[in-house]
Amino acid sequence: MTGNVPTLAVSAESANEQPLHACVRAALENYFRDLDGHPPGDLYQMVMIEIERPVLETVMRYTGGNQSRAAAILGLNRGTLRKKLARYGIE
Repeated sequence: MTGNVPTLAVSAESANEQPLHACVRAALENYFRDLDGHPPGDLYQMVMIEIERPVLETVMRYTGGNQSRAAAILGLNRGTLRKKLARYGIE
């Protein structure tokens, strides 16, 4: 934590905490390594989908399904949140 503002981190199996950006970087490096000569495609969209869905699911769980609270936490208006929830089939 930096001051009173928490940072996003993922607990690794080794109990070392890594910032979210380090996990994303490692995942992207693995992705490029595993391409095996195939060209990458729609990378930005793929990453956004991989990140957006768990963010929405986790915030909705945290708020007990309260869309107004979730929208406020996410910094979105409720209409935008509803569209995103519908896109992923999240109730």
